[in-house]
Amino acid sequence: MADGADAPRQYGITKPLSLLGPVEADLQRTAELEKFLVEAGLYESVEESAKREEVLGKLDQIVKDWVKQLTSQRGYTDQMVEEANAVLFTFGSYRLGVHGPGADIDTLCVGPSYVNREEDFFIMLHEILAQTEDVTELQPVPDAHVPVMKFKFHGISIDLLYASVSLLVVPADLDISQGSVLYDVDEATVRSLNGCRVADQILRLVPNIENFRTTLRCLKYWAKRRGVYSNVTGFLGGVNWALLVARVCQLYPNAVPSMLVSRFFRVFTQWRWPNPVMLCSIEEDELGFPVWDPRKNPRDKCHHMPIITPAYPCMNSSYNVSTSTLRVMMEQFQFGNKICQEIEMNKASWSALFEPFQFFEAYKNYLQVDIIAEDDEDLRLWKGWVESRLRQLTLKIERDTYGMLQCHPYPHEYADPSRQCAHCAFFMGLSRKEGVKIQEGQQFDIRGTVDEFRHEINLYMFWKPGMELAVSHVRRKQIPAYVFPEGYKRPRPLRHVNHQQQSNKNDPEDGTATRSPDSQLKRKHGSAGADDAEPGRFAKRSSVSPVHPKNSSPQSGNVGDETACNNQIKRASSDASGCSQASPQVSERSPGPVVSGPRCAAMGALCSDDATSKHGIPLVEDCTTPTVAVCTTLKRVAEKVVSELVGSDRLGSTNSAELLESMEKDVLAENVHFGGNGVAHEVMLLVHLLLFLLLSLDFI
Repeated sequence: MADGADAPRQYGITKPLSLLGPVEADLQRTAELEKFLVEAGLYESVEESAKREEVLGKLDQIVKDWVKQLTSQRGYTDQMVEEANAVLFTFGSYRLGVHGPGADIDTLCVGPSYVNREEDFFIMLHEILAQTEDVTELQPVPDAHVPVMKFKFHGISIDLLYASVSLLVVPADLDISQGSVLYDVDEATVRSLNGCRVADQILRLVPNIENFRTTLRCLKYWAKRRGVYSNVTGFLGGVNWALLVARVCQLYPNAVPSMLVSRFFRVFTQWRWPNPVMLCSIEEDELGFPVWDPRKNPRDKCHHMPIITPAYPCMNSSYNVSTSTLRVMMEQFQFGNKICQEIEMNKASWSALFEPFQFFEAYKNYLQVDIIAEDDEDLRLWKGWVESRLRQLTLKIERDTYGMLQCHPYPHEYADPSRQCAHCAFFMGLSRKEGVKIQEGQQFDIRGTVDEFRHEINLYMFWKPGMELAVSHVRRKQIPAYVFPEGYKRPRPLRHVNHQQQSNKNDPEDGTATRSPDSQLKRKHGSAGADDAEPGRFAKRSSVSPVHPKNSSPQSGNVGDETACNNQIKRASSDASGCSQASPQVSERSPGPVVSGPRCAAMGALCSDDATSKHGIPLVEDCTTPTVAVCTTLKRVAEKVVSELVGSDRLGSTNSAELLESMEKDVLAENVHFGGNGVAHEVMLLVHLLLFLLLSLDFI
């Protein structure tokens, strides 16, 4: 035992929860975990590692030559040109030592004070890289929160940032962890420098770097498998997961990876958000940069899952998290905790922890976001812009439904190989918030929300013809087949003889009632929303994102809906049909944009003779349901008529008019239950005919 065992070093802001080390079973489970990670292909080969080093060496030489060239052009002395220098740093997963095959390298170029970002970096260096033979897919993003230049060098993805520090000559051994590097720089430079400063601080604040790396590699893989790894869509990115794992390492300084993984889920299933996760205390500095402090900054009070960076100025690295994405992550933490308990009891293996999340079986309703461009290069640029704004759609839906409608954005993209143009799609699961009492028949109208989102997307500075966006509502059975792996068979819903009994059971996933023909409720003209009903009551159902009547144009309304209808009829018999394939892609640039883009997903299978409004909006949701509903209602009314008339002295009496009026009221009451917009009139005609026949029989 070391001399300092009685007073162990405290790595975090609190004392450790446990100083216990591993037992033999823990070491065995750790060996099994490491073997699993290797077999899963999470470690790159020696050849790829050497290639990364070679690429970084070439890039380092390019930026050094670039700074020397600028120094010479600006008339500095030969000695200054000789001493001119730029230093390349790495951060992110590569710096932390947890990168895998094909991962990008986050890099930071630090240059002297007279080399700026706007012109020298994004124009001159951009031109140099564009002329470099081994550089491809060069994409500058100067307006990003952290300005970045993205490209591939020898096939390896690079994210290159730039920071100009207050030095005429940048020393080769520059230590950017020192606070002095932040003197006289702007906030964009501070954010650029902070990636490297945070990575270095994390490695200083964990008790065992190797245990930290194995645990982080494991949990990043788990997060990707469970669909909660994506900062841009409102979940957690690499630095967020690194900070959470580092905190657990501080709380259990002597634990090995198998123990740390289990403790991770145990800690964060019980964590009381929005209490912040911090590796060290938040330090103030005379430099005056804002730091995370909900006592002083009202905006910081709104953060749902604060995970604070350990380097000055301390910031919340997870400000993208929303109430919906936090809910999803907490559910996944519960799942991980349950599996880890089973692993510790030898009831499960590590493979059970990494079972992929069955996203397309988890919800009944989804939003499908189709992104389309003329070619792959345009799609790459257009998709990057749209994906960076998807989080805003989640936030807007939460805002406009007062948190009642929850959104689960799925961070995986899918492509339809049958399309002629470049295409990809993202999906969001929709569900009603559990435990909230709502009014009968309440609907969620998010047409305006989607319209606002599309308008913001349309502000893309580099928009080109052919760049189109479509947002549509699809039900589970309408999910296109291309999202499923080859050979995947969708589970078939159980079919019972008593359909009505089955339909009255509430769906456990989104709180909506599964409908029978008799439970169809009135669909208002132009309404939109996910299924929404109180337990035991019939649920209204309509499209989540239909065409807004006020914004429809002949081109994007009538024609689009007709195309969607005709194409969908051909595919309606197959549950695996891809609705987006049958949907017209209406350009946002066209006059009177369609709010929801493709209509087939939002409307379901439409009959060719479905009634439509003057705006071209279908008034009937399903081509089969209204007919069945009419028959069912007529049967009910007929039974009631027969029971009251047959064998009654009222048959043929002078009160026939009163009886007819009473039956009409019954029909109207029945019609409310299935919502046929043009169906009540047909039912009334049939009832009138029925009464006429019965009364005629009496007179005869």
